[in-house]
Amino acid sequence: MSLRFNAINNLANGAETKVDASPKITGIFGSNVFSLKTAREFLSDEAYKSLQSSIKASQKIDRAMANQIANGIRAWAESRGVSHFTHWFQPLTGTTAEKHDSFFTLKGDGTPIEQFEGDALVQQEPDASSFPSGGLRATFEARGYTAWDPSSPPFIMEIGNGKTLCIPTIFVSYTGESLDYKAPLLKALDSLNKAAVDVCNYFDKNVTRVTPTLGWEQEYFVIDESLFNARPDLVMTGRTVYGHSSAKNQQLEDHYFGSIPERVYAYMRDFETESYKLGIPLRTRHNEVAPAQFECAPIFEEVSVAVDHNSLLMDVMERVARRHNLRVLLHEKPFAGINGSGKHNNWSMATDTGVNLLAPGKTPKTNLMFLAFFVNTIKAVHDYSDILRASIASAPNDHRLGANEAPPAIISVFIGDYLTKVLKAIKERVTEKMDETDESMLKIDIHRSIPELLMDNTDRNRTSPFAFTGNKFEFRAVGSSANCANAMTALNTIMAQTLKQFKKDVDALIEKGEKKEIAIMHTIREYIVASEKVLFEGDGYSEAWAKEAEKRGLPNVKTTPLALDAMVTEKAKGLFESNHVYNHSELEARHEIELEKYIKKVQIESRIMGELATSHVLPAAIRYQNLLANNIRGLKEAGLKDDSYANQKQILEKISEHISKTSDLVEKMIEARKICNNMSDTRTKAIAYQSQVKDSFFDDIRYHVDKLELLVDDREWYLPKYREMLFLR
Repeated sequence: MSLRFNAINNLANGAETKVDASPKITGIFGSNVFSLKTAREFLSDEAYKSLQSSIKASQKIDRAMANQIANGIRAWAESRGVSHFTHWFQPLTGTTAEKHDSFFTLKGDGTPIEQFEGDALVQQEPDASSFPSGGLRATFEARGYTAWDPSSPPFIMEIGNGKTLCIPTIFVSYTGESLDYKAPLLKALDSLNKAAVDVCNYFDKNVTRVTPTLGWEQEYFVIDESLFNARPDLVMTGRTVYGHSSAKNQQLEDHYFGSIPERVYAYMRDFETESYKLGIPLRTRHNEVAPAQFECAPIFEEVSVAVDHNSLLMDVMERVARRHNLRVLLHEKPFAGINGSGKHNNWSMATDTGVNLLAPGKTPKTNLMFLAFFVNTIKAVHDYSDILRASIASAPNDHRLGANEAPPAIISVFIGDYLTKVLKAIKERVTEKMDETDESMLKIDIHRSIPELLMDNTDRNRTSPFAFTGNKFEFRAVGSSANCANAMTALNTIMAQTLKQFKKDVDALIEKGEKKEIAIMHTIREYIVASEKVLFEGDGYSEAWAKEAEKRGLPNVKTTPLALDAMVTEKAKGLFESNHVYNHSELEARHEIELEKYIKKVQIESRIMGELATSHVLPAAIRYQNLLANNIRGLKEAGLKDDSYANQKQILEKISEHISKTSDLVEKMIEARKICNNMSDTRTKAIAYQSQVKDSFFDDIRYHVDKLELLVDDREWYLPKYREMLFLR
């Protein structure tokens, strides 16, 4: 019996994994986190204040104080049964990394002790030679450093019966270049904080810090583990390279917000419990649009912590799924013909005085501040749309963008009818030279109307990659498997740069004698005019929009190798270097790394397509072809008329054609891959893999294989089908 039917039998006979009754969330939330509240119990006053200042004011901790903090963290961890620690970081592989060390050590006289000193807390030297570096270092140069990031609290990871203390860190090379996602993000956040505070001080001198916030929405698929294991393409790539659509998929829209299947519900409760212990503030869970697709989302947090929590969550989800004999699929497009999965990044900015800068206020003064940050965001997206597009570019996301409720590759901004009217009013009513009458008119007509804006005055546009949703912007184009840090680094950097320019422009008008409020309104108007072509309220999937976007001069870069070019333009280098986020070498390295990732992922998909066609699809099809041929031969020998086996003959001809086409195309794809592999330039190679391998063969081979799936006897087909993976639990 094939793996497919074994999997189905195992599914029917499998025992459900039991989950304890859900505990009260507040009773377990953050129980495995060394929060400031916990630190208060385990640190001296001096050490506690030092840690608090480091977290809240980004002040450095000296090594002497680090020893006290390390001892306190060890005491807490040991009280919870921990014997090992690790520096937990996010290298450019796209996953998390950790190397465990024990607290155990021997003194000079051989006495065994448990020890965790400040040096071990603050810095370690893991082998960096096997992590992507994009040419920043030679392969034989192994040295890299992880450095403690106090903005994200230490936590205890429980795996089975084992517990490990995890210290969130950044990862840099021996020469100081960033080798991870986190270090550039922290630099971008710092740059935005400085630029945003300067602008806020026009309106409120009490603002001393601006913190970007992030609330991600994680979409994912869940399928049975046995069915997963019977699909080598899912095991190797995270997506199905073959598979004919089932008779029913999402067309009835009955899965969305439907009753959660019991087995999946148990899984959700289990991974939520693990997440709560780690301080991940999950708030919602529900069925998504596609069958077997679901979503979870947390309460907003500071961006750096939210990024860590999302990376942690993905790890927890995958680990807990195995507990339930399930597999979670985080790939952007695991199944063709139905919705893919995104990771919508809901982004805003909050002041240390308690103001959400993207929420309309109740007074003319606060509304002018809202308008300033709102319009600056639109201007940032307009000016740097190519960099935002590059930040979400990947081989998996290319499968998703532009179809089934995923936004297109054209970066545009949706703000809704109400705010469109507000910006239009500002654009049309602000004269070249404002006087006191104009100023008071603006306060009456525009400022007083904005407080009426409610959350539902701005509808959601599911086809927009960047949409305003009431008090935040939703960056919908981020892929489900991506690290949020990449998109957030780009977004916060372009916002910092735009705000810095905004302050220069306003100050220039003030120096010419304009009143502050009038100078701000003039600059806002100029920014509205300069960036209005990026605003779009309609259907992002339509051909009309693609043509209109082209007329407006908006880029429509559909493939990752070309989208990544935006990372290494002079504009990008100037942007990131002036904000101290990336230097030129780091940008070039990241460009190289992302291209290499693209090549390898397409290469792996191509290999598994060839392997499955040769070892799974064609043998099943040929076996059924022989059965049909023997049937026709037997009917002929029995003396039956030709028309009595015409249908069998027709099916045989179709099968033979699809077998021939599949075999021929696979061979040609292999030859195309060999040509690509001989190319030395990484960008040329990536473009060739995209155009000469992926675009030239993937869809065509799949077409013929999927036709064979329909024609071949179900009992002969090895691979689990869509109807089984998506609907059997």
